[in-house]
This record gives sequence, structure tokens and C-alpha cells, in this order.
Amino acid sequence: MSFSVYGSAPWKDTEELECTMVIPEAPNAFSFCFSAPSGAWFDFAPGQFLTLGLPMPHGVEWRTYTISSSPSRHLSLTVTVKAQEGSVASRWMIEHLKPGMRIKAMGPGGVFCLKDAKPRKYLFVSAGSGVTPMMSMATYLWDTGVQPDVVMINCARTPTDLIFRSRLEHMASRTPGLKLQFVVREDDPYRTWTGYKGRFNALMLGLMAPDYLEREIFCCGPDGFMTSVREMLYSLGYDMEHYHQESFHAPAETAAEVPVHDDVVPSDDNMAEVEFVASGKSATCRETDTLLQVAKSSGLNIPSGCTFGVCGTCKVKKTAGDVVMVHNGGISDEDIEEGYVLACCSKPIGKVAIDI
Repeated sequence: MSFSVYGSAPWKDTEELECTMVIPEAPNAFSFCFSAPSGAWFDFAPGQFLTLGLPMPHGVEWRTYTISSSPSRHLSLTVTVKAQEGSVASRWMIEHLKPGMRIKAMGPGGVFCLKDAKPRKYLFVSAGSGVTPMMSMATYLWDTGVQPDVVMINCARTPTDLIFRSRLEHMASRTPGLKLQFVVREDDPYRTWTGYKGRFNALMLGLMAPDYLEREIFCCGPDGFMTSVREMLYSLGYDMEHYHQESFHAPAETAAEVPVHDDVVPSDDNMAEVEFVASGKSATCRETDTLLQVAKSSGLNIPSGCTFGVCGTCKVKKTAGDVVMVHNGGISDEDIEEGYVLACCSKPIGKVAIDI
């Protein structure tokens, strides 16, 4: 007696997908598992996406979701969806997409993915549902049967919001090559959290992955989160040729569609000017100098403590101009919106005025 576990050919997007399971992962987050009715198997690169045709009441809506399952497990394909505020399509999936339903799909596609299974040192950094491609990549590396070397950092609002936490912890408990690090903004009520808490920052990165300069980094999450990660890596001297990122917007299907980030990176070759408004002084400097350094060299005293953006002692009001500030949690988002910066970790771009 014999039977085949695979169909005769890989799945083509001319065939509809059938929903086979719906799995709750976290508040407002569910995994939807699909199979091919013909028995065809799935072929894609870990980290790629699928575009689903959702039969909503007003007509078919096409939405793109990262595949959270691994191509090493060919018989099914899974996307994990979190309904964000104001989301229509994802909310429809959570409320209406059930096992047995068939939907149209296009893909897979995308360039944010592991290119091969060669042993490398990886760092996966994600926030919220940005963990979905990282889950695919981590599972794929696990399934190769070769000891992985992965540090995986996932950030969320609360411990309950950490998608795939239990599954990842089980994988990490079976191999020393997968190291998990979680960061949350708030505790869950009546439950103790002993891990990292606050805004993910350079200090945390150094503790979580001391050899981050040697690792290939993949990052996925909200735009603001990814911008802060890039700024952090720039300031730490990371070779950005080894940095890759996805976003919650329509993923790039080809290398030509990958957006070029217009990040402002301070340079030793560029000069800047800092005006100290209350003191009536100004000074020229390099973009790589901090406001604190420029103030001290100008004979002015800005109270300071840690000098790396934690304590908040050197908070000053910026009244004009732009700075690049890479802090470690010593200033609130509300203060930043009001124009405050930390002098110890703020570098002037062009002409800047501060109220001292």
C-alpha cells in the first residue's frame, strides 16, 4: 500500500485556495491556513507575500499579506492577520472567513525573503504583526536540520499582544541557536512581566545581540518603528548593505520597487551651525557633533547625566532647525512633538536653534 503526500505539481494562482483552519494568535490576530483543493503543493521563499481576493459585500477586494508558514512545509500555506484600527479587509477576514470557504489568490511574490539556506548569522527585528515574515524565516531555518544562529527580537504593546510567542518559545527550547528577546511597552494587568519594557533602543540591542554588527538584519513593522531601527543602526556604524526591511504597505515585488530611504545620516564632511538663543551665542560644528558637545565647547553648561539618551537630564527646547536624535528612552513622544530634544544624542543638520 502506498500514497503520495504531494500533488503532482506546485500550486498555481489560477486555482482558488480553500481555507482549512482559523487559529487565534493574539487579540485581533488570527492565522488562516489554506490548502489547494487539487492537492498541489506550495513553493515560495520564506518572507514572501500572497495577495488574496476577498469576496466582500461590495465586490472582491485584493489585499496583500505576508506568508507566516514555511515553504519547507509544502502541504499548506498560512497568512496571519491582525486587524489594525480602521482596517476593513482584515476585519472582514476575522469575522467571515471560515474553513471550507474558497478564495482567489495571486502570488507568491516579494523580495523581502531569505535567498538561500546557507548558514549565516541572522538578526530578526519586528514589531506587532511584522513578526509574520520572521516566523516563516525562523521555521524554515529550523526545518533545514542545521543548527541556526538567529537572534529574534519582537516588540509589542503588551505581552498578550506578542504573536507566535508560545510557538517560538517551544522552538527556542529545543535549540540553543534560536535566541528570543521580547520587548513590551506595558505590562498585562495582574501578570508579572520580567523581560524588557519600554521603547526598543540601542542599549537593548547591545544586550540582546552583542555581535549585531556581524549579523544579517531583517526588519519589519510600522514605518516609525523601522525608521528608528535604521537610525539606530546608522549611529552604531552598522553596514546597511546587510539590512533588509519590509513594511505594512504594499510589499515590493521586484528589486526595482524596493523604496530608497531618504534617511538623513550625519556626516563628518558636512558642517552645521548651532544657535544658543538665550545666551546669544552661536557655533559652527560638524553634523556628527552632539548639541551637548557643541554647548560645552562654547562655554555653556547643559546639565547632563548618562550622555547616551537614558536619563533625560539634558532635555532642551529646539526652536528651529532639524536634528538627528537617537535616544534610549530618556524622552517621551509627547516631549518630542513639543520640540524638545536630548542634547547628548542630538546631532544638528544645517542651522539649529536651541533655547539655552
